[in-house]
Amino acid sequence: MTGLSLSSLSLSHFRSHKSLGLEVDARPVAIHGPNGAGKTNLIEAVSLFSPGRGMRRAAAADMVRRPEAVGWKVTGVLQSLGRVHEIEMWSEEGASRQTRIDGKAAAQLALGRLARVLWLVPSMDRLWIEGAEGRRRFLDRMTMSFLPSHGEAVLAFEKAMRERNRLLKDQVRDGHWYVALEAQMARSGAEIDAGRRSALEALHTAQDAAETAFPVAALEITATEGEMPASEGDYRDALSESRFRDMAAGRTLIGPHRADLYGVYAAKGIPAKDCSTGEQKALLVSLILANARALQADFGATPLLLLDEVAAHLDAGRRAALYDEICGLGTQAWMTGTGPELFAELGVRAQHLEVTEEAGLSMMRLG
Repeated sequence: MTGLSLSSLSLSHFRSHKSLGLEVDARPVAIHGPNGAGKTNLIEAVSLFSPGRGMRRAAAADMVRRPEAVGWKVTGVLQSLGRVHEIEMWSEEGASRQTRIDGKAAAQLALGRLARVLWLVPSMDRLWIEGAEGRRRFLDRMTMSFLPSHGEAVLAFEKAMRERNRLLKDQVRDGHWYVALEAQMARSGAEIDAGRRSALEALHTAQDAAETAFPVAALEITATEGEMPASEGDYRDALSESRFRDMAAGRTLIGPHRADLYGVYAAKGIPAKDCSTGEQKALLVSLILANARALQADFGATPLLLLDEVAAHLDAGRRAALYDEICGLGTQAWMTGTGPELFAELGVRAQHLEVTEEAGLSMMRLG
């Protein structure tokens, strides 16, 4: 098995980075520097090597460096499954992000066939104690790592549901208006549900086979209101039967958009939401590592890992264990932290970069 890796990365007018050129090898990349220096901006650029809006879920217009606002560009050389690909991404004057692979224009979905990128960022630390929407997004991102087309199914479902909800709010009672929309929702909804369950199965298999210092999380898909029907046909029938109930509510009340992800600290039998802050962080780290192991078996290569402020809430023992597991996986992990001491246990197993800020401009040097 091999890992994915970037051998070069260049940024132009991206966030706080006016111009940056970086040559790296396949080892983990440990990035340190003060808060606000541009560390997260750097790994956000790496997150764009996968389909979607990146780890901040930002619009392309929001990624441009201010005050110039002339547009931005991110380029890189990706080593993937024994081949080398040159990838360019850019946005001009706030327009949607464009992608070129090996000199040819490409859809974002094409990135999913070349690379898998996983991330863990501080905003995810509250995953278990906030609303179901964040957990669905986490589940869908994990599913997309196995099935890049999952994102298209989600978009198709949401588009059809918006149209159906508009009919419901307008109190349209003629069933003919709903048939095609509900058929699309049933097709996409069944695909979404099947993809999510397949991803969880792969994750559980990877957890069961791993020797890890991190706690195993038992995961289950639940529903906030009504279980997702078992088949496309059953879901289509359920949508038809629930029109008048949905009309009263002004929205669709059953489907994959109502799903939730329930997690348990398996060894203790404690719901993840009731665990300590440190335990919740350890569970998230465990899931990201399990996802990476599962992808190694499914995709044929370990993914790029982006771990922003990963040392937060991890004691020295768990931090060292994390680095050992990352190196054991052979993955190119891009990690950030405020000081070099947070990566001391990595030593020469990683490349060390320092990012600083001067007059609003991010600067970088090998550290």
